[in-house]
Amino acid sequence: MSESIEHGTSRTVGDTHTLHFLLHLPHPVEEVWPALATPEGLRGWLAAADVLEPRLGGAIALHWLTTGEGEATVATGRITAWDGERVAEYTMASFHGRIRFHLEPVGPGGATLRFTNEFRGDDDLRLDCLAAWHNHFEYLLDALDGRPVYWSAWTPDRWRELRAAYAGR
Repeated sequence: MSESIEHGTSRTVGDTHTLHFLLHLPHPVEEVWPALATPEGLRGWLAAADVLEPRLGGAIALHWLTTGEGEATVATGRITAWDGERVAEYTMASFHGRIRFHLEPVGPGGATLRFTNEFRGDDDLRLDCLAAWHNHFEYLLDALDGRPVYWSAWTPDRWRELRAAYAGR
């Protein structure tokens, strides 16, 4: 992996979890935005965007490629916030809930990514999601460095390692 990702944090009220990650990226906003808000960019680190209408209220369908053979996780929803090169928020009808990316420029060649994921579920799902987002953000760093993930070679090994680390925190 290119650089390390700080552990995400979470807050729980009832059965609603809010996860937060703060990433300091050595890439300008102009390079990071397409990775968060275009089908080509999302595929390199997160999921295939089968549908992405880049506007407030637009449709989105994300097809996660980190599943076993014969399985498919597809989440559909709407774009609930859109501010070109700053904010992309996808609210999914599935357990993925609200996914928000907020970019801020830092200096001449860097960016800060503030990520929030709000969803409902039990504590096991919270730990699963913390580990999954952490793993995907490692892939994001690699993709920004020109090394997108090869989904056909994906295994859950790193996710399991991260899941155990989050469970132990």
